Amino acid sequence: MALPRVSLQTFLTNARSALRSATEHRSDVTLVIGNESADLDSLTSSVLYSYLRSAKPSPRAFSQIHVPLLNIRRADIALRPEFLALLPHADLQSKDLITLSDLPEEANLRTSLSPEKTHWILVDHNSLQGSLGSIYRERVAGVIDHHEEENKVPSDTGEEPRIIERAGSCTSLVTNYCRESWDSITTNEAAEYDAQIAQFALASILVDTTNLQSKVKVTPSDEEAVKTLEMKIAADAQLSTSFDRTGFFNEISRAKSDIGSLQLHDILRKDYKEWVENGHRLGISSIVKPISFLLQKAGEEEAETNPADCLLRATERFAQDRHLGLYAMMTTSTSTKGEFQRELMIKALTEDDAHTARKFANEASGTLGLEDWDTKEMDNTSENSIWTKIWWQRNIEHSRKRVAPLLREAMK
Repeated sequence: MALPRVSLQTFLTNARSALRSATEHRSDVTLVIGNESADLDSLTSSVLYSYLRSAKPSPRAFSQIHVPLLNIRRADIALRPEFLALLPHADLQSKDLITLSDLPEEANLRTSLSPEKTHWILVDHNSLQGSLGSIYRERVAGVIDHHEEENKVPSDTGEEPRIIERAGSCTSLVTNYCRESWDSITTNEAAEYDAQIAQFALASILVDTTNLQSKVKVTPSDEEAVKTLEMKIAADAQLSTSFDRTGFFNEISRAKSDIGSLQLHDILRKDYKEWVENGHRLGISSIVKPISFLLQKAGEEEAETNPADCLLRATERFAQDRHLGLYAMMTTSTSTKGEFQRELMIKALTEDDAHTARKFANEASGTLGLEDWDTKEMDNTSENSIWTKIWWQRNIEHSRKRVAPLLREAMK
């Protein structure tokens, strides 16, 4: 039975209350969580799925309300300027989002939110990592994702989906999965709410596919989803008159790239993911500025004349603080000729990991189109790391979704 339609802000208030009730009264709760980098796609896919599944819950659903959980602490929202640009379009503030800060303290998590009282739906990843994974991995009950299959989600997910397939954006897959159910609860009276959540969801699809212009990222799923979402926007008399897709894309995209005010440490952790493979820990930062920008930032922060040493020290500290054996930094930017480009830095902190890094370089060079960077000033010059190397990545279609599995395979 469909529930009365509400705004996104009201839904998130209700979802937070459901989570609080679950922790206080040990009631059942379903949480929808994106990956640990908590990027725009993880935000919109978790909120869209939760909103629509809660608006029309299955009679056999584990819990009536699905709670969208952003996989960061509340303070870290400030590191994501694209969030701050998008939220006002949905009449939201950062305080409305539900984050790890809304969970009980980690020491009390297992008792306050007992595993058997939870179901977890994964979006934009398909393996629950970290401390949440150690407690709730066996309670994962569904997944919608566009990353490489890790076979961590049960093959039978019952009332919840099990979708892992290629797309430019996970939100596209969520939109297409929920479309029929969404259409069944669409009314003239709810047109405003439909348009609001549609524009919210559209943001990440446009950013991840460069406004559907990326030849290497756009799939039929993305095109189908954008068509659905724009139809929802067009059905609302007010939003349809003011909405401009290109202008909206440009606004959110510019905000995502506006990281100049952040400290280097925050830039490295803003879009960061971590894995453990064969007893070794791998971390990868994805950054929307070139290494030349990071060199300048590092030099300014340490007020030194050798920015390469400053950046090496900063990445060294970042990796050591996280007890990494391998650390990778992937950058995206636009060249002076207006062409999209990628850079890749690999840092190994032990001899074993240096062997893995060299193995990766040999095996993945052709796939990724690795080409030595312009200068050797940052190769193998760190005081503490065993091995450091930087390349241009000429096969630009391969993002972290491809690089991470290649590194993890080399670690086995």
